[in-house]
Amino acid sequence: MRINDDLTKPVIVHAARLDWVKSPAAGVERRMLYRVGGEVARATSIVRYAPGSAFPRHVHAGGEEILVLEGTFQDEHGDYPAGSYFRNPPGTSHVPAAEGGCTIFVRLWQFRKGDDGQIVRRPGEGEAATLREGAKEARLLFDDGEERVSTEVWRPGSAIKVENHRGLEFLVLSGSLAVEGENMEPQSWGRLPAGKPLEAIIGPEGAQIWIKDAPLQHTDVLPMPG
Repeated sequence: MRINDDLTKPVIVHAARLDWVKSPAAGVERRMLYRVGGEVARATSIVRYAPGSAFPRHVHAGGEEILVLEGTFQDEHGDYPAGSYFRNPPGTSHVPAAEGGCTIFVRLWQFRKGDDGQIVRRPGEGEAATLREGAKEARLLFDDGEERVSTEVWRPGSAIKVENHRGLEFLVLSGSLAVEGENMEPQSWGRLPAGKPLEAIIGPEGAQIWIKDAPLQHTDVLPMPG
């Protein structure tokens, strides 16, 4: 399966308009944003857990990056309410579940060699970052020199420009913004190749956005099996 796999082209996906696709685990469904592969895939998805659902224990051979969007995501290590961000590096395993249901943003098989730090950020954690013009809040979730992950809150009606030297990926968490004439709302996701800045006009209610500043695929990304 190949979905939005041309990394040289800008892409915007309004995930909230996509159908949910069943996963192998009962009660767990996905909206696929980017995918190369079958059930084992280099992928970016919105995943929904029905109340009481769980996924069997599995090892993340290619790493897993998660942002909790709604509800509380759980595993044997703890509970992660909306706003939690974590990175499970290659070789880690867990039993994900959601007693009350949840929705998460997930990136799989996109870690590079040597990226083996396990990171957990609870809601509100992470250091304050420098504010760009039009922003009223910015929080750094992860930065190791190779990629930078943050959330920002943008002021209503502001014009925002995010420079793009390596590649940008972004997800609207709340509010709305217009990018190249497209209105983006919660669960709208975008990806821009290096050299193309993100230029947005923020809606009347403002917006909160998750941003990854990094190569869209690392040159030393972990190889897929087979």
